[in-house]
Amino acid sequence: MNQSAPITDKMLSKKEGSVGYVIFNNPERHNAVSLDMWMAAGKMLDEFRNDNNIKAVVVTGAGGKAFVSGADISRFEKERSSEDAIVRYNQVVEQSYAAFHEFPKPTIAMIRGYCIGGGMGLATCCDIRIATEGSKFAVPAAKLGLGYAYPGLKRLVDVVGPSYAMEIFYTARQFTAAEAYDMGLVNRVLPDGELESYVKNYADMIAGNAPLTIRAVKAVVSEMIKDESKRDLKRAQDAVDACFKSRDYEEGRKAFMEKRKPVFTGS
Repeated sequence: MNQSAPITDKMLSKKEGSVGYVIFNNPERHNAVSLDMWMAAGKMLDEFRNDNNIKAVVVTGAGGKAFVSGADISRFEKERSSEDAIVRYNQVVEQSYAAFHEFPKPTIAMIRGYCIGGGMGLATCCDIRIATEGSKFAVPAAKLGLGYAYPGLKRLVDVVGPSYAMEIFYTARQFTAAEAYDMGLVNRVLPDGELESYVKNYADMIAGNAPLTIRAVKAVVSEMIKDESKRDLKRAQDAVDACFKSRDYEEGRKAFMEKRKPVFTGS
């Protein structure tokens, strides 16, 4: 396992084989996120994007009690005290969400404990969400008088559908992991003690599959959920065509015929 020096002590990154980890490390505030944490997360993603050895990324929170619990309110006086500061803050946060949502490699949100507000926003930016039985989910905007812009709401609607998205916002209550599973908000719900090993095995399984196939699926799905007028179907088709032109396609066929595990290189 290789661990890099943190950009800020509130964010950590590490590499385990072909899997990178982005860790929100503010446990005394249930991993509430400040502006510098969002900026550091984006830099970590850039590193993993450019590292050909990294095939998947796991996003999680430190401390065992929370994934991410939203914005760090203790930093509002510094980061959101004027109209200009609010605009800049919102731009940085949305850029960070977009970086996760548009990341070209598979992403897994590993959720234990509170996944609240901005934590829900972050989770819906990931491809797969795996949670413990005791995890709690909520967007308390209606208790605070906050407005949510189109991009964040669309990402939630894309995952759970409009009716559940409205229920989450209208009630502003906490939902259990079982309720989140029923909504389609999370893919799996596990006992607390099984989370890390399950996610590690899942990430390793994904990392061992053909990178170009996974990239193509992500490209096609990302175009599919865009507004129709904004879809780039050529980009989607190019990603599919790249699979059939690749050495990995040849390797996959040979491995199947030879009854062995394929060794993919992403080329």
